[in-house]
Amino acid sequence: MSAQQQYVSVYTDLLQTVRELGMFRRRQGYYLTRIGIVGGALLGVVAGMILLGNSWYQLWLAGALALVLVQVAFLSHDSAHRQIFRSNARNDWTARILAGCVLGMSVTWWRNKHNKHHAAPNQTDRDPDVQLKVLAFTPDAVGDRGPVGRWFAARQGWLFFPLLTLEGVGLHASSLKHLLRPGASRADRIDAAVIAARITAYVAALYLLLPAGKATAFLGLQLAVFGVCLGAAFAPNHKGMPIVPAGTKLDFLRRQVLMSRNIRGGVFTDFAMGGLNYQIEHHLFPSMPRPTLRRVQPIVREYCELHGVKYTEVGLFTSYGIVVQHLNDVGLGARDPFQCPLVTQYRR
Repeated sequence: MSAQQQYVSVYTDLLQTVRELGMFRRRQGYYLTRIGIVGGALLGVVAGMILLGNSWYQLWLAGALALVLVQVAFLSHDSAHRQIFRSNARNDWTARILAGCVLGMSVTWWRNKHNKHHAAPNQTDRDPDVQLKVLAFTPDAVGDRGPVGRWFAARQGWLFFPLLTLEGVGLHASSLKHLLRPGASRADRIDAAVIAARITAYVAALYLLLPAGKATAFLGLQLAVFGVCLGAAFAPNHKGMPIVPAGTKLDFLRRQVLMSRNIRGGVFTDFAMGGLNYQIEHHLFPSMPRPTLRRVQPIVREYCELHGVKYTEVGLFTSYGIVVQHLNDVGLGARDPFQCPLVTQYRR
């Protein structure tokens, strides 16, 4: 039996074990409660904005609104992965409403991008998350840039978190760009209209409620905090892990485990990262409900240790240090991103 076949068998056995333990059972009570709490928090922030009126204290509510919207994004993520309901249609509509009507983002754009990432995390020719124009993840990407681009790449690790302040604007823009592309479907056009209406209504309400200066400050702070918090939850999961060369074929188990990183922590980490701190388990079982990931983690870790598959887990701030150092090293040409022994073997 080849190594590929061996690990296919290991994953099949792991999947069967998890199914028999009922780990894929839907947790609708958990999700409906969380949706209710997040929805109540959103209404509370909006009511606070109306009652407070013309005041610079509104900036505190801008930060609060950003934090609530991050939780909405996590719920939309879970629903798009079909973790909430047994019905695919209910999951899809929930994700569409949360993303389009509440966040002002396209769930179809996000799902298309995110599914490609899940299929081949950190693979240069398949994962859109390592094909960004702003950040360079390989020496080749650095070499293709001009003097200004190379200067930026050499410092991209330090600039990474400041750049996240623009992530909120980028998500809105990317959504509309995808939905308004030539050849977009009628459904895409409808989504574009809904998202444009949501963004327009939000901005208009701010400028009706507050003077222009305060409204602009509120909008800028809300988008910046939203981008940083959301990006800080996604960044530790794969950045700084091995990059897979184009054309490399790996079995599902090692592809998902070796390129992913878990984040240690308790209830606060689970809340702040929306369960994405169990990234290995999420990648192995994308439709598993968020609260079950903590329960399945010891089983996955044991299987990995038993079969010699490296299982990576670090603290949150350690992970941020790894991300910053990795991005700087790649930009300076001081680090080979194809560092995994398994990947090195396939490169040969």
